[in-house]
Amino acid sequence: MKPKELRSLSKDELLEKEKDLYAELAKLNTQRYTGSVEKPHKFALVKKDIARIRTILNEKKDK
Repeated sequence: MKPKELRSLSKDELLEKEKDLYAELAKLNTQRYTGSVEKPHKFALVKKDIARIRTILNEKKDK
């Protein structure tokens, strides 16, 4: 997701999206340990999205 799109969301929506991404990351990790990961590049994408959301939440906290 693009930072511009994330900045337009409210704090609650960002927290919900972050929660969903952590759930997706947990699911991917489970697939990794069972040896059935179909799209290994998704790990990096999900982690980057989480980092973007956390950055934007920190920016909003300061305001």
